[in-house]
Amino acid sequence: MPRVKTGTTRRRRHKKVLKSAKSCWGGRSKLYARARETLFRALNYAYRDRKARKREFRRLWILRINAAARQNGLTYSQFMHGLKQAGVDINRKMLAEMAVQDMETFTRLVQMAKEQLAA
Repeated sequence: MPRVKTGTTRRRRHKKVLKSAKSCWGGRSKLYARARETLFRALNYAYRDRKARKREFRRLWILRINAAARQNGLTYSQFMHGLKQAGVDINRKMLAEMAVQDMETFTRLVQMAKEQLAA
């Protein structure tokens, strides 16, 4: 079997990595080995932080809901429990949006939760 040299394959692979690392600084955008390390690390961070972003936003929503619920005399956990008992199925993102933008509707939801907790 004849010997196969990796010329074109290697060049394509290197070009792909160097093109992805174009925005990096110094040797990280010019040298294949440095660019490859940088790219792997960047892709790992991107993967990790796509997951982390979801957690961070959920924490933010809970924080906002808690603050608004406490202004109306309930804690976050009491409020959510009351809503669940009342059969209200609104996600935290929408509740947080209501807490910031539409306080009177949020206050009505808090009243519903209070009535369910009292019953």
